Amino acid sequence: MAKNDDALIHISDIPLAVALLSRLPVRVAETSRGAKAAWAYPLVGLIVGGLSALMGLLALGLGLPTLLVALLSLSMLVVLTGAMHEDGLADTADGLWGGWDRAARLQIMKDSHIGSYGVIALFLVQSARWGALWVLYDTNVAHAIAALIASSILSRATMPALMAILPHARADGLSRNVGSVSTATAGLGAALAATLALLLLGGSCFQAIVWAILVTVVIGAIARTKIGGQTGDILGATQQIAEVAVLLSLVP
Repeated sequence: MAKNDDALIHISDIPLAVALLSRLPVRVAETSRGAKAAWAYPLVGLIVGGLSALMGLLALGLGLPTLLVALLSLSMLVVLTGAMHEDGLADTADGLWGGWDRAARLQIMKDSHIGSYGVIALFLVQSARWGALWVLYDTNVAHAIAALIASSILSRATMPALMAILPHARADGLSRNVGSVSTATAGLGAALAATLALLLLGGSCFQAIVWAILVTVVIGAIARTKIGGQTGDILGATQQIAEVAVLLSLVP
């Protein structure tokens, strides 16, 4: 029998992924698997997306307008993850478009301050998330709930994919600390995400999957060109933009 560290899947991977990608209070007994737990990232999407959907249903039950229902669902997503992906989006926008060369871009991305590009990126992406959820809730609540959860799942499958495809762009940082993801681990995460999306969305999941793949390919190509690989910020930006793309693809 394979040792835990060599197995493709281990039960400890789930709390490890939850602890890494969210602010949910989980007890992590095993941390050595690191990048091997990346297959479980879509399950984190299932959890935070499901809790955000519950918030939306509660808001609907209280009779709130769909504008506020969408805002509360989005706010729950941000709170549950500690805005870590939003932070990555802002840093990526500032670094990739604010620096003149690779070293300057990486330095800007490491800076805790936010610049004009980061502010604009946050405003546009969060507005798009809110607007898409608003239209979805206003059109069909069941479809909105499915789209919310599926977008959360599929967007988190993009991260291990990029981690497997691209080298680390810097010698430190969150992505480097997690480690290199194998093709098998990334493939398992992608298959898990696609299966869950199919269960939630039926046939409409295919267009959502195509958009998630397209975002991953485009951002991966930009990151390779501008900084030579991926960082935690790049992964966060990919998650955010993929989530928006999936939501918009599911708007009737």
